[in-house]
Amino acid sequence: MKKLQIGQRQASRICQMTAGDRLAFIAEGLPIIHASAIGFWSASTELRDKPREAEVLAGFAKEEAAKILILLDIIRCPSKRIAGTVNRMLDWFYKHHVRLIYAQLAEWWFTDVADLRKAVAPLRKVHDLEGNMGEYIVPNHTVYQRESKLYADVEAYEDGTPIWNAPVVHPSGFPAHMPAVVQVVDALAACGIFSLAGLKATSQVWGQLEFQETETLQDAERLTKELLARLIADCLPSESATQDHVNALYRHWPLPMYNVDLDPIPVTLEELKAEQERLYWAEVGDPR
Repeated sequence: MKKLQIGQRQASRICQMTAGDRLAFIAEGLPIIHASAIGFWSASTELRDKPREAEVLAGFAKEEAAKILILLDIIRCPSKRIAGTVNRMLDWFYKHHVRLIYAQLAEWWFTDVADLRKAVAPLRKVHDLEGNMGEYIVPNHTVYQRESKLYADVEAYEDGTPIWNAPVVHPSGFPAHMPAVVQVVDALAACGIFSLAGLKATSQVWGQLEFQETETLQDAERLTKELLARLIADCLPSESATQDHVNALYRHWPLPMYNVDLDPIPVTLEELKAEQERLYWAEVGDPR
């Protein structure tokens, strides 16, 4: 029986649109996603006496903001590559793991696409090792942090013993700081990129160069500068736009990732055990 394609989770329909219709549809949706992200972030700052709930809402804000960066990477992709890219990236739109990677990458800088790929690889692993000598096998840290704050659940350690997870977060003592991924989408909105004219300008400017391997941060900065000049010439930035918004674009808008693999990397128990042994003997010295 054919599944009814009705209700939510229908972003794949964007693949079936013409280039012009796709730009117009995304332009309609970006302010909606932006408002959702800012709403979650604003609400999180009001819950100082409930740190767990505040962090959950801040996490939702980051994931909503990451959706915007995914859509804008579709816009930034050169037209010659777009046919083989849109479907895969719209699949990312619904994946918590990928959205969390996007949010993390907004915090970092990269010299080029190859450097970005190296940083992404550990974030993609489904399981990894922790401890001074890798003595603990743990689930993906970013995903685990999300799930353990959000849900009360049964979890297990390496020996198979089940325990209850109580979703508790302790106050950090530091003032709330808007996540980088939320900062950058707020800046994108203020600079006028979410309008149809702004998306057309973004597509035309960033479509000049495909980011594959050796394309650099300097290339991205040059295109960002060109785009900002175009937006200003077309009177697209809002009256609230400031130099801080411009700085956020240069600092926190990651290099395009349409040519980067963000799928999870499964890791077998045998591979983890072998890596544990290697780390152990590297620490204590291999007598052989």
